[in-house]
Amino acid sequence: MSIPDRVVVFDYGEVISVSPTDADKRIVEELAGVDPEALWPRYWATRDDLDRGTIGTAQYWADIARDLGVSWSPARIHEIWLADFRSWLSVAPVVFEILTDLKAGGTRTALLSNAGPDFGGAFRFSPLGSMFDDFFVSGELLLLKPEPSIYEHVAEALGIPADQIVFIDNREVNVRGAESIGIAGHVFVGADELRDFLEGLTPSASASPSASASASASASASASMGASA
Repeated sequence: MSIPDRVVVFDYGEVISVSPTDADKRIVEELAGVDPEALWPRYWATRDDLDRGTIGTAQYWADIARDLGVSWSPARIHEIWLADFRSWLSVAPVVFEILTDLKAGGTRTALLSNAGPDFGGAFRFSPLGSMFDDFFVSGELLLLKPEPSIYEHVAEALGIPADQIVFIDNREVNVRGAESIGIAGHVFVGADELRDFLEGLTPSASASPSASASASASASASASMGASA
């Protein structure tokens, strides 16, 4: 799938990756030893601080423990962190196939994820890493989607104007943030829709309407000549 005049930038969580399963979550819950109804709201309440890189992973989980009124040892915090980390590593094969097709077509790609800096190594050095030319991790940049500054940083780092970037994210607010600086956005709802969208950006797809218009014009001309005769 060749899109030679664009850089396609992908979000990671719940676009390339699949959501943590119930079994994944149960492991975290059992290690935490607290009511799941209390755990997950606290998990998300301060996640932006971790993803922005303003706190580290140990502090993030220690803050959750404090807010829940429990105490976890450093070893237990590591266990909880690892169980959560693993739960985000599974990827959707159908989306991986799209990445493979883009790479085979010579399309330049990048990853832009709201994630803690601990994910940087997993992104770059797992098999997934071979699919991308550039990586942008919010926790490393101290910036966060959907703030315009993170998209501006990506465009500058890629060395291209914003209108040459295509950004894929499952969260509409993040896509709108990208569009605010001139990036073309697509809200991810499924692999089939994503493939259709990207195939519509290929040169062959762009040429099709012109070809159809020419064919229609020729047909109209022929019909007109036939009527005159």
